[in-house]
Amino acid sequence: MELIDNLTELPEQAILISVDTGEFDCEISLDELEELAATAGAEVIAGLTQKRQAPDSAFYLGSGRLEELAEFCTTHSADLIIADGELSPAQQRNIENATGVRVIDRTTLILDIFASRARSSEGKLQVELAQLKYTLPRLTGKGRALSRLGGGIGTRGPGETKLETDRRHIRGRINRLENELKELEKRRSLARARRAKDGVETVAIVGYTNAGKSTLMNALTQADVLVEDKLFATLDPTSRALVLPDGRKVMLIDTVGFIRRLPHNLVEAFKSTLEEAANADVILNVCDASDPEYPNHIKVTNEILQSLGCENKPVICVYNKTDLLGGAEPFRAEKNSVSISATKGEGFDRLLDAVSKALPPSRIRLKLVIPYSDGGAAAVLRKDGTVHAEEYRADGLFLDITVDVRLGDRYSEYCIDNI
Repeated sequence: MELIDNLTELPEQAILISVDTGEFDCEISLDELEELAATAGAEVIAGLTQKRQAPDSAFYLGSGRLEELAEFCTTHSADLIIADGELSPAQQRNIENATGVRVIDRTTLILDIFASRARSSEGKLQVELAQLKYTLPRLTGKGRALSRLGGGIGTRGPGETKLETDRRHIRGRINRLENELKELEKRRSLARARRAKDGVETVAIVGYTNAGKSTLMNALTQADVLVEDKLFATLDPTSRALVLPDGRKVMLIDTVGFIRRLPHNLVEAFKSTLEEAANADVILNVCDASDPEYPNHIKVTNEILQSLGCENKPVICVYNKTDLLGGAEPFRAEKNSVSISATKGEGFDRLLDAVSKALPPSRIRLKLVIPYSDGGAAAVLRKDGTVHAEEYRADGLFLDITVDVRLGDRYSEYCIDNI
């Protein structure tokens, strides 16, 4: 008789805790933390908040609230406590001792989600680097397990503790990861340089996570990027060619989604990826117009863009999911904004027209007939331009080409038509 195991892994039962210091909207932040927990596969059974001027230095929560938490954990068989803030090693250890339940903080949760979402080798390296940088200063909070003398013949120096060994190994791994990412960053820089030489302009899609960036990418370019109603559904950047109404071909780049209080280590680790936005000619800041919090989402994205040095880049605010508004326009439209529905394909003409107008007039597409006596002009144009078509005619060489505006002015006498 064959036995069939019908048992499935049950989601961890999680309790969210937060200290409301007045620095941010505690309720909204806790709602977002619940979404993050669900994305990671946990089931949130309760949320507990406490108003304080500052988190308790030893227990994060006050003593009375901590007792309530411990009692609730026992009564409801909680598996996990998630703090909506960054815990010190001592705070984490003390809460675990008081409740008997495993404790993580917001940063650890986001790092866990990123680790599960990374698909490319670069994404995996970036996540591991962020995790190690976050773990290193917290090793002292792991207790005696990491402070006893290490065993193993010939593996450690005399009297070296396991804690010191772990630190040394982590620092070594961090150095190796940083070197690998520097090499990948060089390749990205070379790719950007090639695109610039070929006259390929770039448009970066940025915005709050789950705003519909991947849906927009798929709709415009048939990129087949994963679309899922979860935070950080896609992590690795995707690039696809897009032809604008004026005939210009641009590279559309989808980047990692943003979120409130995105861990500093993640921003640093993903800097090479986020630089795709910093180096783009135009940035599309996509937001979910049906979310009441969308003004704050735009603000969060703008703040991160500023930290990346994008202050002088043309930014188009794209209000997505307007089909869920019942025909109403967003009530706080930005100056340079477009309303669309990526799922319905509505508003794309206005969006692409806005992108065309926002692109710097650095290149122009021309039709020229170059006399055979001026072969040098043809060589220069071919070298620095993108040839769409050419034909040898009786009166000279016909070129349909995209070139730098200054180069077009230089050979304007051969121009027969602008496109």
